This record gives sequence, C-alpha cells and structure tokens, in this order.
Amino acid sequence: MSKSILVTGGTKGIGKAIILRFAKEGFTIFTCSRNQSELDALKQEIEQSFPKTQIVAIKADLSKRDEVLAFAAAVKKIGTPDVLVNNTGVFLPGAIHDEPDGNFELMMETNLYSAYHLTRAFVPEMIARKSGYIFSMGSIAGTTAYPNGGSYAVSKWAMLGMTKCLREELKPFQIKVTSILPGATYTASWEGSDLPVERFMKAEDVAECVWAAFNLSPHSVVEEITIRPQLGDI
Repeated sequence: MSKSILVTGGTKGIGKAIILRFAKEGFTIFTCSRNQSELDALKQEIEQSFPKTQIVAIKADLSKRDEVLAFAAAVKKIGTPDVLVNNTGVFLPGAIHDEPDGNFELMMETNLYSAYHLTRAFVPEMIARKSGYIFSMGSIAGTTAYPNGGSYAVSKWAMLGMTKCLREELKPFQIKVTSILPGATYTASWEGSDLPVERFMKAEDVAECVWAAFNLSPHSVVEEITIRPQLGDI
C-alpha cells in the first residue's frame, strides 16, 4: 500500500504545492477545503497528471470543530495518514487594539484550533504504530512581530508553541514534528499586489523543503524550517 499524506487547505498556494510534490511520488492524498468547485478541480488535475495517485477531497470548514472531527472521521475510515500537514489558514490584517470584532476568534479557530483538534484525532494511531510525521504551517509572523499583524501573528506564535510541545511529546514514539515558517510566498493572498512576483518566494520551494525534511533518515529531524525571500521580508 502506498504512503499517504493529509494536507488541509490543499486547493491553492502552499498546500496545493505540497500535494502536487507528494502526488508525484505516488502518495495517496487526503485534503479538504470550504470550496467544492476548487476541490473538484484539484481532484481532476491530480487524476490527469498522476493517474495512479488516489485523492480523497472532502468539503469541510475547519474553523468549526464539528467539521474538523467529521473530516478526521471520514479519513480514518480509510486509514491514518503517514504525513499530516496542518496548512489551513486565514489572514486578516489589522492591529490588535482596533481590528474588527471577531478577527481574533476566526483566525484562532482556523489557524490554530483546527490543527489542535485534527492532530489529536490522528496522533493515537501514530503512537500505536510508532510512526508518522506532522508538519505545522507557521509563518515568519509567528517569530517576528510587525505592524498590522494583529491576531494573525498571535495565532502563528501559538502554532509555533504548540508544534514545539508536540515535538517533545511525540519524539519517544518515533513521530517527527516540524514547524514550517515561510516568509512572503506568492499565493492568492498576494494577488493584486504592486510588488513584482520575483520579490516573493515560490510555493513550490516550500513544498520542496517539506519533501526534503520528510526524506531524512529516522535518526534526524528538522525541527524548524525558516524560509524567506532572497531579498528579505516584505
């Protein structure tokens, strides 16, 4: 049976790039999105580009705990993935002291709580079999404070802290845990920007880092990967 990877928010940006990289290697793919048409398009692309690759794409809003748990249950009927990438996220700019009411709750629920609940759903099986790899999609915003980062930055600092805790908890069970901390990456969030595309990182470069970390021997783990645009943060 082929190895499998679950990537949340896999229809665009970094999530999609990771899916395409692992699909190329024959991994079974599990993913989710709030947009059914985008899931259908991704499924068609995978099936056309990698005919032997199986993809399970389920509509789910991971800002809602009940949908996180329903998604996990649907995946577990097939099996616990070998690799879990907690990638789902939302970014709404603003300062903590005056951002709109609800920003904090939405970003914490989407960026952090979804990863917390999904990880807890799969970790018992990973511990039982003593194998697995968990990647958390953080951000430079989770290590460096900057104006207008607001609740997004708070959620990413918390994600980094959770990932560090998971690393300590799970290392006795041969489960690897890595935090990915990318800088500005050209995705849908930056479309329409006045900055040239060349100023941003490529989502494919982040995916290659994930693939490289996954392929280390069992004796080593990359705990954190910080990736920035060559010319520095934007």
